[in-house]
Amino acid sequence: MDTFRGKAWRFGDHVDTDQIIPADRLISQNNNCLGDFLFERVRPDMTKNVGRGDIIVAGKNFGCGSSREHAPRSIRQAGVDCVIAESFARIFYRNSINIGLVLVECKVEAEEGDVLSVDVDRGTVRNESSGKEWTFPEYPQYVKDLISSGGLMARIKEAKRCTR
Repeated sequence: MDTFRGKAWRFGDHVDTDQIIPADRLISQNNNCLGDFLFERVRPDMTKNVGRGDIIVAGKNFGCGSSREHAPRSIRQAGVDCVIAESFARIFYRNSINIGLVLVECKVEAEEGDVLSVDVDRGTVRNESSGKEWTFPEYPQYVKDLISSGGLMARIKEAKRCTR
């Protein structure tokens, strides 16, 4: 599966999809640059400073709000491949898995800028800055397959290639 290592971007509880990407940015011309607008109203400098592989850490109910999949797409397009939160809104969770964004449901202690490593196969999150480590439940195999394929559409295309 995957291992992730990156700087923590800390958020609180109930981060909704309009905070992740404002609704007025959801126009067809922006589909390939949604990451440019990630958290622009609540963290305006984030997209200038986020690094490929950085990790979002949040509290409860991350991704609540609308069912649009633009929110997880903006996170991926900005370079974040993993979000750790105590809990996720159900539709956000499914949309994220469908596009290959890794979500880890786990309460971790991390300050802004701490370096985290996530081992999906072992089910561990380690705060390299503090030395603390936490575990999280293993993904079911079909979810692992979706993520390792890059999401639902990539998995379908992969399956079509294999059947010809």
